[in-house]
Amino acid sequence: MDLAGSERIKDTGNTDGKRFHELCNINQSLSNLGKVIYELSENSKETSKSKFASFVNFRTSKLTHLLKDSLGGNSKTVMICTLNPHISALKETISTLKFAKRAKMIKTKAVVNEENNASAAYWKKKYNELV
Repeated sequence: MDLAGSERIKDTGNTDGKRFHELCNINQSLSNLGKVIYELSENSKETSKSKFASFVNFRTSKLTHLLKDSLGGNSKTVMICTLNPHISALKETISTLKFAKRAKMIKTKAVVNEENNASAAYWKKKYNELV
């Protein structure tokens, strides 16, 4: 999923209309994603110390709800963050690095979903009969 970074309203010059509302929605989703990643990283710290982790609300935005299984589920996820080396993008670069550092602290345990061989053979047989 390409998040394409936050959208600064002053940089784009959009202050009203459809584009403005789109920028607001993008920023709101990215803000919610940042909160979820922060909560997950804090839970990763807490679970090593205690038995229980706090609740993470993935339903705050469509973006976090879509990424629920990738961030906190039974999967391994790769995040690629791109940076702009220009001095004018220093604030964005620091923000991206902090975001990536928090995401790196999330610990999940991916487990291979195994099928019972007898069950798999049964369904393969049924499939072949239908075909």
